Amino acid sequence: MFALISVSIAPAFALLSFFYLKDEYELEPLYAIFRTFIYGALLVFPIMFIQYAFQEEGIAQTPFLQSYFIYGLFEEFFKWFIFIFTTYKYSKFNTVYDGIVYGVSISLGFATVENILYLFAHGIEFAFSRAIFPVSSHALFGVIMGYYLGRAKFSTNNGVLSLLVALLLPTFLHGTYDFILEVIENQWIYGLIPFMVILWLLSLRKVKVANEISHQQV
Repeated sequence: MFALISVSIAPAFALLSFFYLKDEYELEPLYAIFRTFIYGALLVFPIMFIQYAFQEEGIAQTPFLQSYFIYGLFEEFFKWFIFIFTTYKYSKFNTVYDGIVYGVSISLGFATVENILYLFAHGIEFAFSRAIFPVSSHALFGVIMGYYLGRAKFSTNNGVLSLLVALLLPTFLHGTYDFILEVIENQWIYGLIPFMVILWLLSLRKVKVANEISHQQV
């Protein structure tokens, strides 16, 4: 059991450390990172309950609706909501890049609990593929959400558009990830690898731009 829990949480901490240390201005306090991580972890259970209810009622069970609505929208909306409700006004959130750090933390809290539950149900042999694909994708959705929430917070004009993009773009990307799995099935890896490459490139670009903006803020 210790080995299974260890391999379940290791990818999240590695990814969180990577994006945390990419901050070129001022590292966020660890207690704040841990707190947002726990918020994300606690989201798993109400979301799973809602998804289970939709499945049992046979509502929105086509591949498109399941991918973009049941998984993409539900999961990203709750992460977006908890970010705004708990972190958006936080005094230590004082640069655009900080949005990325907190977005990744919330997303990886969610992904870690989801990963633990999956590996307990299906076995430790899936640990590597889970780290490369679903855990990493959640981190990258968090990068993009956090970037746009950072832009919204420090916008010199109306930040409503950035707030909406912070929800809608991760939702679209998350839905596309799941849609590839649903539609391609046995050949999913041929669709998912290029998707993940594009997602990494997009996210690293947001990291670079956020750091540039953060330098201008101080």
